[in-house]
Amino acid sequence: MIAQLQCVVLDCADVDELSRFYQSLLGGVVNQPDPRWSLDDDWATLHTGGGLVLAFQRAEDHQPPRWPDPVRPQQFHLDLGVSDLEQAQEDVLSLGATLLDEGDGKRSWRIFADPAGHPFCLVRD
Repeated sequence: MIAQLQCVVLDCADVDELSRFYQSLLGGVVNQPDPRWSLDDDWATLHTGGGLVLAFQRAEDHQPPRWPDPVRPQQFHLDLGVSDLEQAQEDVLSLGATLLDEGDGKRSWRIFADPAGHPFCLVRD
């Protein structure tokens, strides 16, 4: 092993908006003091209860991905496990997510975009 994952960093236009979106979705503490990162208007963090840290970095002229457009690919995505896919869909849409692909009704996941345009999947546990 060469390294350990410290956090996943998402570029966005508004670090506060996106950190609060993921806090509402995953729980945790936004901008918890941590000696690894300095917090400012261009950087925010979310420490989740499960130990995962997401970081949000302001990018001037942020161009969100357009799934499934290969010209502006998804760049990364998160798979998030849920017990009730229908309820989870309602919840993320109310938080500001956008439904990208509902699927055929038979598969166990659906694809959404967060408010900054990053794709993520809700996957039935």
